[in-house]
Amino acid sequence: MKCDKCKKTILENEERVLYGQTLCEDCYMDRLSPAKACDPWAVFTAKSFSKGDGADLEMTGTQSRIIEILKETGGAKPEEILEALQITPADLDREIATLRHMEKVRGELQGGKKKILLW
Repeated sequence: MKCDKCKKTILENEERVLYGQTLCEDCYMDRLSPAKACDPWAVFTAKSFSKGDGADLEMTGTQSRIIEILKETGGAKPEEILEALQITPADLDREIATLRHMEKVRGELQGGKKKILLW
């Protein structure tokens, strides 16, 4: 059986059904709880775990690489980051939302196009 969204093979009895779609566990969780970049409680929580300006918050390897790309380029379109990291759009959304909650990155419209910039 294959996931209707990502097309990955799902092991028997591991499928999830949501709104008539058969999904793998990852896609199911993404549908139930999508990443939200603008979440005041998540920002508050990230700050409460930090000892000040957020510099001490630990990042994953992917998050660190996103920050490196933004430092090198001065800002990048989501498509450029996707191409550089070879991750899925859902994974990028999740990583950007987390970095936004840490107040490490922000989004901005430039010429009608979305661009990710350092905070």
